Parts: sequence; structure tokens; C-alpha cells
Amino acid sequence: MARSSIISHPLSRRQVLKGGAALGIGSAAAMGLTPAWANPWGRTNVYAQGVEEGPEVSLAIRRESLPIDGQEAQPITINGTSPAPLIRLKEGQDAVLRVTNLLDEPTSIHWHGLILPPEMDGVPGVSFAGIAPGETFTYRFPVRQNGTYWYHSHSGLQEQLGHAGPLIIDAAEREPIRYDREHVLLLTDWTFEDPMSVFRNLKTMEGYYNFQERTIADFFADVREKGFSQTAEMRGMWAKMRMSSRDIADVTGSTYTYLLNGHSPQENWNALFKAGERIRLRVINGSAMSYFDVRIPGLKMTVVAADGQPVQPVPVDEFRIGVAETYDVLVSPEDDRAYTIFAEAMDRSGYARATLAPREGMQAEIPKRRQIADRGMEAMGAHGMGGMDHSNMAGMDHSGMSNMSGMDHSGMSNMQGMDHSTMGGMAAEQAKIGANGLLLAGEAQPGSRYDQAGIGIDPDERRILVYRDLKAITPWPDRREPGRELELHLTGNMERYIWSFDGKKFSEVTGPIHFVKDERLRLILINDTMMEHPIHLHGMWMELENGQGELIPRKHTLNVKPGERVSALITADAEGSWAFHCHLLYHMDAGMFRVVQVS
Repeated sequence: MARSSIISHPLSRRQVLKGGAALGIGSAAAMGLTPAWANPWGRTNVYAQGVEEGPEVSLAIRRESLPIDGQEAQPITINGTSPAPLIRLKEGQDAVLRVTNLLDEPTSIHWHGLILPPEMDGVPGVSFAGIAPGETFTYRFPVRQNGTYWYHSHSGLQEQLGHAGPLIIDAAEREPIRYDREHVLLLTDWTFEDPMSVFRNLKTMEGYYNFQERTIADFFADVREKGFSQTAEMRGMWAKMRMSSRDIADVTGSTYTYLLNGHSPQENWNALFKAGERIRLRVINGSAMSYFDVRIPGLKMTVVAADGQPVQPVPVDEFRIGVAETYDVLVSPEDDRAYTIFAEAMDRSGYARATLAPREGMQAEIPKRRQIADRGMEAMGAHGMGGMDHSNMAGMDHSGMSNMSGMDHSGMSNMQGMDHSTMGGMAAEQAKIGANGLLLAGEAQPGSRYDQAGIGIDPDERRILVYRDLKAITPWPDRREPGRELELHLTGNMERYIWSFDGKKFSEVTGPIHFVKDERLRLILINDTMMEHPIHLHGMWMELENGQGELIPRKHTLNVKPGERVSALITADAEGSWAFHCHLLYHMDAGMFRVVQVS
């Protein structure tokens, strides 16, 4: 990184407040109030207040006292607020973002999902040196896309301390979707514990935050439903593997308060509308560790964008949003009544909520909470373990199948989805193979489960978004078939809380993953663990091979379910070094991180 990008000028808090206008800090923000971009009337009525509009933006990062859920807290703030200000840019601009570090430790900002030069990506140790205390770093890059994104620290565990905010890029030309109002919904998880203490607890005791383990009452309920023999067999299998069928989330509502736009459920943030309006909700999962299931009882949602990229409209009642993903949905409330925006944590240990209403102060009924689900055989990779002797699994890593990372899984997983009952089924599978012997571009990988939303979701209860639904509006310009495949296993050891790729944590690898400049390749991710992993590649799009042919969707973050095989096509057009990691913050810090070198 060129030192010319950094200006050193130590500032006191008094000087910062006096110079707040120059740094884009209004008086209300300086007092630590909720960011004004979360104004209940949305962008239509309030735009400039609390929104840092480009192309030139100044941001000041510091730690200060603010109330969160009625308690005094010490979050990291940007321009005096936590969550951070909404940054609004426009496609075609040259963005200039000046970031001043007023912390007593280095910091950074990563512009999640943006395609930009590597030295502007904001990952210390990979593409730049970080921002030292008292220094200002200027990010400069052309804005070459539009949609809903977000930004956050890539330094240590600062993201868990509230160092995150929404980033909206308006299209250069009028979008095909029409709406009267928009609201940004940023989901986060806050803990009053020190994030390093959380990490130590996870390293010290498996299941430290899991207060929802199975009980004697659960055992007898299972006996009534499945019989004693099957129940005892399943319990015995989990015990031999030193695993819990209820390890759904590493960090839970036992320490987390789930927030929507910085507000707890009790604070009931309002998003206002006028009856008959069409409203665009830009939903961002900016949490450190939490997946959410989002619904608005009484309202149908139409998904129109995923990870900032437009998709063909999908009407749904609910969608699961992984950490770091974004979804844009349209809703059209016709009645003069309130609706609950309900974001339930995947492990059912808590929820975030807000109210969509015609008047402030209204609230609607909170839906009945769902019970925590149990992991089934599919989480053990049952689709590829049919002939395995489960009695020998006692020494298996708690997180799943990491001891199998050296095995050639391709033979087993490639058998999935084939119709073995007839030769016709085999012929159909063979027809999907190209001249180079690889699966044709856009075909779903055998072993993928794109038609399933994931654990704890009943598809018969309501219409749920699944990855199979996502279909691009237009084909990606690069229509080449992949020239090669790169297979990576997601691995880990829950008891020691080590997470890795191919059985090696980041500190154990000797070099980067190499992409050849401008090559077309297929990245295959095989989840050998018992946990979901949101995998994020910086600098390039991943085209999710969900069976939609030339209209497969572009994403920056891919959720990989336990035991699942997922693939994406990549055009390696971004020369330089790029981060590639699980976006569960503590998984990344525990080793599930690599560098991709494009050259």
C-alpha cells in the first residue's frame, strides 16, 4: 500500500466533535442517537440526514458509550452512530471515501460485495496495511455496479462491536422494478461480553452458549414418535461422535441481543408506509454469527435481488438469510394496519423484530416462536455415507467430517441425484457432461440441496425461498465452459474450535490458492462439518450453479449447508490478492480463511 494514501494526524475527542461537520458528523449523531438513515419514513421523505451521500464521504471511527437495548454499551461507532451511517453511492461515480481512525488500535473497512482494486478492498495483511490509530486512509475506486451491499471492519473482532453499516448503490439507469418507498433493514447480533471472551469461551468449552440441549422430556417425546429402538440408536450415535444434534449455532441468544437497525425487539423500530404503496425492503444480514429466518405475517414478499444483483421475481412468505447475504424484497400492504417484520434466529434462541405500520408507535402480534430443530442424518453427509460404518465415528471431529478431508469424495457425491433404477437415468446424467469431461456450466452439482431452505424450516408451512429459486435477469457476459475445477473441503474441530479448509487452518498453509488471470473455473465447496458456512470470495463474483443454466445467479456469499456440495463458476478477471473465508466471524478468526492470488 502506498503511504501517500495515509495521513497521520492524532485527534482528541474534543477536536473531533468541534470538527464534526467536516467529518460528516451531525450534532444528533455526535450524541450517539440511532442513525438517521433508519428514519421510519424511509428514503422518500428523509434522504440527506444521516446518509453519507457520495461520491465523496468522510468517516470517523471511534469507541464510545451508547445505550443498546436500554443498557450502557461501548460499541465502535462511525460518525457517532452504531450501526454506522448509510453510505449512498451511484453507479458510474468515482468514490472517494476518507476514513479516520480514532481508536487506540488499527482498523479497516471492507466494502462487502464491491468489485474494486485489491488495494481498496480493505483487508489488512492481504491488500493493504490497515489504518493505524490517528491516521486517515482514502479509499478511491470506480463504482461499477448497483444494489444493496454493506461495509464492515476486517480487523480482529471489531465487526462484533458494531463496526458495520449499510451501503446502497443507485443504478445509473432507471431500474425495471417500481416502488414508492424503501427501507433498509440491517440485522445484527450484539453481545455485552468482550468478543475476545466469547472466542475464549468457544475455545474452552464445546457448546458453551448452547442452552437448548436435549432433555429427558425430549427423549420420551422421541420415543412416543419414533419408538424406543430408533430413539436409542440415534442418541447413541450422537454420543459416540461426541456431538449434539442441537449444535445449530455456536453463539446464541444466551449472550446475543438480536437487533434490527440497532433496535432490540422491545424497542420496536417502526418502518412507516401509506396504504397502497409498494415498498422496497433492503435486508442485510450484518451479524457476526447469526442466520435469520425473515417473514412478515400477513404480507407476501417478492424477492427481486440477491447480494445486490437483480433476480427474476420470486413470491415468498419467508426467506433464510445467511451471514453477509442481502436480499431485496417488495411488499404492498393494502390495509391500514400494522405488520410485524420478524427475523427469527435459526437456532430459535431469539429474534429481531420491527413493525411496518401506517403510524408511529403501532405494533402487531409477534408470531408464535418455533422450537429448535435437531440435526438429522443429512448433516452427517448421509448422502455420501451410505456404506460407512458409523460405529467407527467416535473419534470424528465434533464439527463433522473433517477427518475425511483427504478422501476422494467425488465418486460418492457424483452418484447423488442419479436415477440408478434405469439406464435412462444414467444417460441423462452423462448428457450433462461437456467435451472436457466436466459438468456443463449452470448444472447443479450432484450432492447439492438447493431445493431445501435448511434446518428448522417446514416447507409445507409456508412458501420459503430456496437457492433453486434464484434466476438472473440476463446471462453473465462470460459464457465459457469452465476450464478446470478446484475442490475445497470445509473442515473443522468443534471441541478444539478450529475451523479450516481442507483440514488446514490459515496459519498452517504455506501459500495462496492460485487462479490464472482471466481463466474460467469451477469452485466446488464440500461441507464436511455439522455447521452452515457462509463462504465469501472478495473481488470477484461467484455464479451459483443452481440448475438455472445460463441464468444462474451471481452472488458474493454462498451458504453451504452441512454435508452439502455446492459449486460456482468464477471468471478470474481481478488480478491481485483477495481474501476468501467463512463469514462467521469466529470461524474466520479460528482459521477458516485463505488468500486467493490471481495472476
